[in-house]
Amino acid sequence: MASRQARRRNDPLDVLSTREREVLSLMAEGRSNAGIARRLWVTEGTVEKHVRSILTKLGLTEADDDHRRVLAVLTFLDAR
Repeated sequence: MASRQARRRNDPLDVLSTREREVLSLMAEGRSNAGIARRLWVTEGTVEKHVRSILTKLGLTEADDDHRRVLAVLTFLDAR
């Protein structure tokens, strides 16, 4: 239990806005940008901006060996 509390104090998701957390949560459900846009009543371009911001804030830089969207979802799931 203590480790869970410690993890919450060092929550990497604290840097995200409420909307970015919503987008990340929908990403974790397996939704595409288009699906997220429909769910949140925003444009797909807006979702793309949120996703870019999420990846940047979580420090997930572009690399040929990594899928940043999956890494962001894993960070989200680990923080829960």
